[in-house]
Amino acid sequence: MGESLFSVNDLLRRKFQTSLSILSLTMCVGATVFLLLFADRVGFGISLRVEGSLTAGLSSIFSNFLIFIAVLIFVAGAVVASFTTFVMMAQRARDIGLIRAAGCPNDVVFGYFFNELLIITFVSCVLGAGVGIVADFASVKLLGVLGLQASQKTPNFWLVPLVFVLFFVFALLFGAKPILDTTRVDPAKAVSPIHYAGLVKESASRVIPGSNFAMRMAVRNLSRHKSVTFRAVLCLAIIFVLLTVAVAGGKIAEQTTEAWVKRATGSNIVVMGHEEICNQYALLLSSFSGSGKIEAFNYTDPKYAVPPSLVEQARSVSGIIRVDARLVVMGDATEVSGYVADDENKTLVSVGDNRRGESLMVGVDPASVVGDWFMQGKFLQANRTDGAVVGDSIALTMFSQPLVQGISFANSSFHVVGVVVDPINNGKVTYLDIKALQKLTGSADPNVVLVQIDSGANRSEVLNRLSAMAKTFNMNFEVVDLEQVLRQNIDFLGYVWSTITLIPLLTLVAGALCLVGYVALTIYEQRQEFGILRAVGAKSRTVLAIMSGQNIIISLSSFGAGVAVGLMLSLLLLIQEPVITVYGAMGIAVELLAILFAVFAFSLFPTVRFARKPVLEIIREP
Repeated sequence: MGESLFSVNDLLRRKFQTSLSILSLTMCVGATVFLLLFADRVGFGISLRVEGSLTAGLSSIFSNFLIFIAVLIFVAGAVVASFTTFVMMAQRARDIGLIRAAGCPNDVVFGYFFNELLIITFVSCVLGAGVGIVADFASVKLLGVLGLQASQKTPNFWLVPLVFVLFFVFALLFGAKPILDTTRVDPAKAVSPIHYAGLVKESASRVIPGSNFAMRMAVRNLSRHKSVTFRAVLCLAIIFVLLTVAVAGGKIAEQTTEAWVKRATGSNIVVMGHEEICNQYALLLSSFSGSGKIEAFNYTDPKYAVPPSLVEQARSVSGIIRVDARLVVMGDATEVSGYVADDENKTLVSVGDNRRGESLMVGVDPASVVGDWFMQGKFLQANRTDGAVVGDSIALTMFSQPLVQGISFANSSFHVVGVVVDPINNGKVTYLDIKALQKLTGSADPNVVLVQIDSGANRSEVLNRLSAMAKTFNMNFEVVDLEQVLRQNIDFLGYVWSTITLIPLLTLVAGALCLVGYVALTIYEQRQEFGILRAVGAKSRTVLAIMSGQNIIISLSSFGAGVAVGLMLSLLLLIQEPVITVYGAMGIAVELLAILFAVFAFSLFPTVRFARKPVLEIIREP
């Protein structure tokens, strides 16, 4: 009872320090609870929109990215909470030394201050959980006011006790360490600033030869606080890893997946043929963004046949790069087993299970296709009718190892030679040689013609000529521009990735609070040194320059390490064959530098506030 009363009275006596500690830890726990709840809600909301959209391969990339972001959010929050409690209790080292010098036993001293830690941690975690839940509901309401959709599913409240328990344990473990360390040293050493919060003897050599006084003092002070400096750098570095994966990784993933979709669709493409099947083809392409519902359609109706003479005339039009005549049908496909070598037993092992699924079968001439897909394996070869290329949705849902297996359609089997990312029919597509598909379906002519227009040509003039040409063959023939569908698919990808990018930016607050905690600790430790500097004639701007130099070194060190690790994680683990433009790289650099500046600017508040204090107030012991 006495220990509890002492702890409560001591916390009430130190209202400012207690309030600051509770606020910092509450914000850390609240931000993590909110981010995880919001990520789960937004992730589920996107999943609802993505269901029946995207392709299986792109959905897998999105899911892995979201899971990785959620893990980083939790790790970053736990590290920030640990650092906050460490700083909070490290500031009590002098008090612990004084109480021990008065004759109080070590176990009682530990009990006093551990109770303080317990009270602050419990109150902060409870308040943080409440703040996170309220912020999650408020964000949904705000999105509704702004006209944006968010999932209305019940929040996954199991995340709240998980965050509460883990943060509570981390905070107690890391907060108890400086208390335990201080109770083990001699009371005179605990009181002395030399041993206060990890101070070490400074080096006799000049740290940065030729540097100015403020920078030399900044480096000196950091070197004397190696323990807490290392913790601050580690904490901020993890924050910057998260932000780099979100900002840079998200931007690279967005540009990479956009490039895959553009390459598969082709640039400046129009589809020519009967108006019904042209609209159906555009609908198949727009299903990637969930814009239309695919219904039953008779692709083999003879009225959809495109005469070969129309294809030849289209090739002769000025401003046309390529004409891709295709036969498109919908049918049931079956997985065909393959064999792989078992090196250990020196035998062949069967792979596959004869799974079935519906696929859009597209017959093409390999020499004239307008697509340039991102793919595994290779595309169809001219004069080879036994190969097949499957979309990533087919590959992931029907096959075990597609490149060593085959696919069967209309009682004929084809060896899978490649897997492509293709938005049409959400990746449930199979490409065959057009001659092979014509033989299986009995269709002598293609039913759609894709035409690629030269970017330097007069687009309107070329479209008018193609439309007039199509009408001369059949009044129901028309030309449909696919650029709008392509833009719609690209915009949908941008929505998905921008949502993921926005989720972790709130950890910027936690990172700023981490740096503020470090600055507050170093200011508390160095107040007498800075007071003496001011007393012997140093101006307040000199003190401000020294403390700002410390903040710059900490920020740049953590920024460099965090960005490097974040980029490696993004490029090596999350994205295959990344694509990034010069403007994209410049945008990433600007955003990351803006985040660095925001964190540094936030840390200047306690620095400026301290530098403006009178000399006597700085020197006076708190």
